[in-house]
Amino acid sequence: MGLFIILYAISNVDILKYKEMSAALGNFFGDKGVVIGLEEVNLSNIMEPIEQLKADLRSFVEEYNSSNSITFEENKRGIVIHILDKLLFTSGKSDLSQGSPSVLKRLAGILKKIPNDIRVEGHTDNVPISSKQFPSNWHLSVNRALNIAYYLISQEKLSPDRVSIVGYAEYKPIDSNSTLEGRSVNRRVDIVILNEK
Repeated sequence: MGLFIILYAISNVDILKYKEMSAALGNFFGDKGVVIGLEEVNLSNIMEPIEQLKADLRSFVEEYNSSNSITFEENKRGIVIHILDKLLFTSGKSDLSQGSPSVLKRLAGILKKIPNDIRVEGHTDNVPISSKQFPSNWHLSVNRALNIAYYLISQEKLSPDRVSIVGYAEYKPIDSNSTLEGRSVNRRVDIVILNEK
């Protein structure tokens, strides 16, 4: 019962009420009871983890969202962060661009706070690519996902057992491939924070 009273007092974050409860619990438990002072309570932990994650992602989007290049949504799989390819790669390439490490470092700081598995998904538009390095859009999408995942693991120290990759080429568009604007949205990498099973 004492535990429920403490949790109730903390959840309401009412200092006067907390002090009254602390005094009452101190009398109830005597000298053996341990009552945590309010100054020792990390108030950020009161926020639900999912709400804290969304708040962190909103801040991330606001910081790097030039030309609406980063968005996120919640769906049945979890939380999906869409990052347009122009923020991470040069056109038709899979090597990370010069500015991409700062974006990925900031994102990794958020991902490290949660225990969920992370899936990195590469996507292209439907314009065919055929080069010595990338015979198809499949090859390009997989390589982009691989390079981001490897960077997060090797440079930002994300645990490898949490990270997986997949390449979808042009087959999972989120906009029309019939317009220039639509194709630019479809060329993206999705970072999926998977729901815990």
